[in-house]
Order: sequence, then C-alpha cells, then structure tokens
Amino acid sequence: MRNVNVNEPQNQQSCQTSVMCRAVDNLELLLSQPDESVDLIYCDILYGTGRNFGDYQDLKPIRSEIEAHYLPRLKEMHRVLKSTGSIYLQMDTRINHWLRCIMDNVFGYDNFRNEIIWGYKTGGASKKEYSKKHDVILFYSKTKNYYFENPRENKVYIDKKRGYDPNLKYEFDEIGEYTLGYYTDCFVLDNFSTRYGRVAYQTNKPIKLIERFIKSSSKEGDTVADYYLGSGTTAVVCKELNRNFIGCDINPKAIEITNARLDAVS
Repeated sequence: MRNVNVNEPQNQQSCQTSVMCRAVDNLELLLSQPDESVDLIYCDILYGTGRNFGDYQDLKPIRSEIEAHYLPRLKEMHRVLKSTGSIYLQMDTRINHWLRCIMDNVFGYDNFRNEIIWGYKTGGASKKEYSKKHDVILFYSKTKNYYFENPRENKVYIDKKRGYDPNLKYEFDEIGEYTLGYYTDCFVLDNFSTRYGRVAYQTNKPIKLIERFIKSSSKEGDTVADYYLGSGTTAVVCKELNRNFIGCDINPKAIEITNARLDAVS
C-alpha cells in the first residue's frame, strides 16, 4: 500500500506544528502508534450505505459488518487517546444506534458527553418521508478529566421581551441584534466550504463544523488525529489552528486532495 507523507513543519504564528498523512488502512496506522499519544480524534466515518462511491466501497448497513469493522479500530483509538482526550465520530442515522452501543462498550457509558446534531439545507427532498437533513456526531471523552472549552462564538439573537443583559456586548447583522453565546448540541451549517476552493470529493464536510470541535477539545500544539481523512478538511483546520495532525485514508486520491488543500493554506 502506497504511503504518502505530508511532513510540513509549520510556522504559523505561535508554535511549530507538523502534519503527517498516509495512504494506509487506519487499523495499520493505529497499531503503530504509542499509547496515549493523541489529544483529540475526529472522524467522519463510513456511513454504512452499502454504496460504491467509485473511490471507495462503503460498508453495508448490517450490524455484524459494522461491529467487525469498528470495534477493533475504536479499541485502538481508545488506547492511543490521552486520558484528557476526546473523540468525535460523525455519521448519519443508518448506524448511529449501533455505534452508540459500541462506544458505550469501549469508552464507557459515563464518558458519553453529547449527541450533536448538524443540520444542513442541501440535498434532495422526499415525498414519502421527512427529508433527511442532518448528521449525528457522537462526542465521548476518555475519562472524566477531559479538556473542553466551549468558545463564545455562537450568535444568540435578542428576545426583546426578556430585556438586555448590561454585562453583555451586543452587535447587529442582517438578521438583527445579537450577542455571542456558547454553542449548543444542535446547529445548522452549509454542507460545503469554498475556502481554498471547492473540493471535488463526495463526502466533504464544512471547515466551520470541524473548527468548532477542534477549538473546543484541543489547544495549540496538541495532536489531533483523523483516521478517515477523506478530503482533508481536518488536516487543513489543524494547520490553520496550530495543531499537530496525524491522518490517513485507504484511498490514495484522498491524500492527493489533502496535499493540494494543505498547499493552499498560507
């Protein structure tokens, strides 16, 4: 299997960071990593559609197949994650119930933090059922002593009936008057990002979505891993935010796209 390295000592403003990406099966990479070496894991995993996307074959929505694929990988992710670390797994509604059971088994029910709902407006519509317009992100920590800081970046629009808080700063945009509050576990973002060009990859996720998780669950200089790299959005965000990054994808085309996107980051 071909290995492609993106070893870039990065400059950025306040610390030296590195980016490493490989075209390799994620279990192979995980088995090579030392214990407690990663601060944060974010993975936009295989959704269990059973579809052939051309560049890769998705898993079938069969419980035995889902468990056979994910259980050994999640056990290794638990091993490499630091005691203060967290993991975010993104999927849709086909397999989230099975993944929740597996995650409870591996990470522990008491370390479940959130089921995050990301809504989007793009895609088709259905006459026979409600149109499916959201993904689920399962957020677990490894222990109760985990790093988390919810940034006050969420626009909260003013309900004038409730009055104003003199301790808060208020601003205006095209919608109305707002203040900045904490993020909740449910939000809507566009389904793609055009920063550094629109990406020719079927399952590309928006930069602002992954930025939210990386800002909340890691600090500058921390190590973030993505074992289902896809279009490389996690790597791009880590380079911008001064995080070290380790990632892989079994599809060499994904690594080529990631390289091109990283080259575009100033």
